[in-house]
Amino acid sequence: MLLLILLLFKGLVCHGESAVAPQALGLHHRAAAEEPLIFRVLHIASFKNNSWVQSQGSAWLGELQTHGWNGTIGTIQFLRPWSQGNFSKEEMKNLQALLQLYFHGFPMEVQTFAHQFQLEYPFEFQMSAGCSWHGGQVSENFLKAAYQGSDFLSFQGGSWKPSPGAGSRAQNVCQMLNRYRDIKEIVQHLLSNTCPRFLAGLIAAGKSELEQQVKPEAWLSRGPSPGPGHLQLLCHVSGFHPKPVWVMWMKGEQEQKGTKRGDILPNADETWYLQASLDVAAGEAAGLSCRVKHSSLGGHDIIIHWAGGFSVLLTLMYLSVIVTLVVLVVLGSWCKKQCSNRNVLSSCISNPAFPSKNNTRCPRSSVHQLSLSQESRVKTRILKWKRSLNHFW
Repeated sequence: MLLLILLLFKGLVCHGESAVAPQALGLHHRAAAEEPLIFRVLHIASFKNNSWVQSQGSAWLGELQTHGWNGTIGTIQFLRPWSQGNFSKEEMKNLQALLQLYFHGFPMEVQTFAHQFQLEYPFEFQMSAGCSWHGGQVSENFLKAAYQGSDFLSFQGGSWKPSPGAGSRAQNVCQMLNRYRDIKEIVQHLLSNTCPRFLAGLIAAGKSELEQQVKPEAWLSRGPSPGPGHLQLLCHVSGFHPKPVWVMWMKGEQEQKGTKRGDILPNADETWYLQASLDVAAGEAAGLSCRVKHSSLGGHDIIIHWAGGFSVLLTLMYLSVIVTLVVLVVLGSWCKKQCSNRNVLSSCISNPAFPSKNNTRCPRSSVHQLSLSQESRVKTRILKWKRSLNHFW
């Protein structure tokens, strides 16, 4: 197996040497002040016993999944039209074959040495490897592994190193891995050469989607009271892309240090949502505002002022609800009156010779008008049916 890996690796290297270097692509559309764009390959292997293992593989560019791994047939899944980057079909074929050997060989090796390194079933390994792009160039590469959710080992400076606090088990595993010089050279080249080239091509191919800017929407609301005489003010920001955003409660131009930001959560349309809260005394809410900065706003920050305990949006919503309720009450009263009149007229139609309960006779004109109204409705329905039949024919 090691010989096959070396042959495939040499094929990948030979094809990769002629590829365009990352620095020559001119991908400087991400400002140096922004967060680095990280490309990572994730592998999760769950071992239930010495004969059963489940593997999951995926690749991500920042928060965007670009690739998956079909473990049934052993193929790379391209989740974006530009997921192949600038790699040739031959390079992707060699890379896929290398991954096939890895996904097949890794569980076998772990199960072989599970007893030696005192790995107790069931257990799980998690691996993250990749590189990052910052300021128009690759800034670093990494490979880290976790065992049972805790840091276990990493690949640094061309060798395997146990994570701090991982114990003697991680030290023993690293000692064994460091004996395989060829494997270390393959990993080093994949991280320092193949990954940067692939990342550069991926950014170039997906530039239009990666540079997409979506402006956020913001609104205010009141959260659960933190205590007597206090308010919790909430600022909601949603629908923005890319992910980096700045949200702060302000009083004039002064930032409120008590602002608490929640996690940035994904929306279903691949945009993001964030909530920022501030606990204040009820008498100190006046003059507060929520300020939002985002790259899509072009320097024109969103500023929403807290108005009398309610945001302007909520005030309009409450007004619209009140108006709707008033209209419904008026309509209900009118309908009730009409129904009452209709009952009287119906009684007159059934027996016009007898007086009604209030000792008044039914006016003949009313009966006649009701009959004409009923006749008009029937004619209208017949005309509608005719139009419908003509439409179908």
